[in-house]
Amino acid sequence: MGLFEKLRNEFIDIIEWLDSSNDTIAYRFERYNNEIKMGAQLIVRPGQKAVFVNEGQVADAFEPGRYELVTQNLPILSTLKGWKYGFNSPFKAEVYFFNTKLFTDLKWGTPNPITIRDPELGPVRIRAHGSYNIRVNEPVQLLEQFVSTDGLFQVDEISDHIRNLVLTGFASWIGQAGTGVFDFAANYGDFGDRIQASIQPNMQSYGIELVKILIRDITLPPEVEQAIDRRSAMGMLGNMQQYAQYQAANAIETSAANPSRSGSSPLDLGVGLAMGQQVANAFQTNPTQSNPAQSAQSPGTPPPPPTQTQWYLSRDGQNFGPFPVDQLSQNGLTPSTYVWRNGMSGWLAASQVPELTFLFNSPPPPVPPTDS
Repeated sequence: MGLFEKLRNEFIDIIEWLDSSNDTIAYRFERYNNEIKMGAQLIVRPGQKAVFVNEGQVADAFEPGRYELVTQNLPILSTLKGWKYGFNSPFKAEVYFFNTKLFTDLKWGTPNPITIRDPELGPVRIRAHGSYNIRVNEPVQLLEQFVSTDGLFQVDEISDHIRNLVLTGFASWIGQAGTGVFDFAANYGDFGDRIQASIQPNMQSYGIELVKILIRDITLPPEVEQAIDRRSAMGMLGNMQQYAQYQAANAIETSAANPSRSGSSPLDLGVGLAMGQQVANAFQTNPTQSNPAQSAQSPGTPPPPPTQTQWYLSRDGQNFGPFPVDQLSQNGLTPSTYVWRNGMSGWLAASQVPELTFLFNSPPPPVPPTDS
């Protein structure tokens, strides 16, 4: 630095900091040889705090306002420098400005999946992402713990450490909470508040307040999400017999659209046979509807016998049928077997269907003959 610059700094008597960035936490005011003029004006704006450091010791801290730097306003510094004797030469000290505004939308996320034990699904792996907000509340502690002699201390210099604290708190809390993955979305706010409370003591020791932790999402592995989607779809379908027919129809349509594909002929054959059986049953169920013209051309021919009601049985999670009523017993019908026929709103135990009670009411034994 030249002589002119040195002389100009000797006459500068305003110490202030105007932050043009959005991520600076602390800034050290630069002076030639760290010499601050006696009677200089210190301006601390709203959202700032200032700390004086003399020869490695914190001398004074200032809240927002305007201060004249004289011995009466700096009792600690005066004791250190011997200003009580009235010397008026510039004193050497460093001034650190701290930005106390709220730093928002700082990101956090799990770099690796976290394994938890879900009440319904068992062990599952999850990932989580979110953000957090911080601000400086004790600049002296932050200066001693992190800033030290750093002339420009920015958010990214401490964000990694805070992010690790958030991840540790999240993993510990989510593992102990016992909340099922299906209830995560309803508890994002509560999770964030509890994690914040668990790591706030560590943050306070650094002079930083963790204002808020937000959880944006908690996700499962893709294969688990697909399994949950299939489970939901099956629950919405309800009737597995109809679902199987629907799947078979889709398979035939796909096969017809791709006649040249290879490697699926056994599947196509099986699906085709299943659909053929369904079509055959449909024709057997209502033969008169299959050819109404033939019925109209033979008025003298007696009508076909009435069709029998077809029944389905449900046993061990599988559906069987259809069977006419006279074949139900030989196919394992018991009073507790669930049955269904066209027109019923749902499955019922056979003992609750009036049409089938006769199958379980055996006639009483004959009366023994009496001696005459």
